[in-house]
Amino acid sequence: MNILAHLHLATLANSSLIGNSVADFVKGDPYLVYPQTIADGIMLHRKIDSMVDSFTEVKQAKKCFIKPHQRVAPITLDIVWDHFLSKHWADYGMGQSVSEFDQYTRQQIQPFIDLYPSNYQHFMHSMWNGKWLENYANLEFIAKVLNGMATRRPKLGLLKETIYDIKQHYNEFEALFFIMYPKMCHLIMTDSI
Repeated sequence: MNILAHLHLATLANSSLIGNSVADFVKGDPYLVYPQTIADGIMLHRKIDSMVDSFTEVKQAKKCFIKPHQRVAPITLDIVWDHFLSKHWADYGMGQSVSEFDQYTRQQIQPFIDLYPSNYQHFMHSMWNGKWLENYANLEFIAKVLNGMATRRPKLGLLKETIYDIKQHYNEFEALFFIMYPKMCHLIMTDSI
């Protein structure tokens, strides 16, 4: 899962938006550094990532990538799931548009953002200013995201090429999303995670 899904699932779980969005910028035991609600959110983010990777649908999706791309497929899939969530937000958006949800997350996070790592602050400001959550619905934006990630991290250079796998297996990825994501929402809402 990427940022949109983590923010959405955190909302469904009534968990800290900051904790769930800062998790990728925190190493080690968050309870040693952050208040419990933030640390709980970080741990929820980590549980979601672990659980999603174990889903049959995700394992099937990874097989859709050509062999050389399978090493970076999990990263690409995180972005792909956000694409479908943004595209089909009306099915999951709790009566808000993606834009309204984006504004809500900003109102909840921005007043406290200075308390967190600078790379997290930069990431979140870039997300809000670039309207990423809305733009994820556009496949060309997904290609730009993957290209940007590949450029910033040369070891992940193959990411920019995975847009071809996405386009080739688009309908299959979408069908898998419609099985996997409602399952994750159900687990979150029933506190089964």
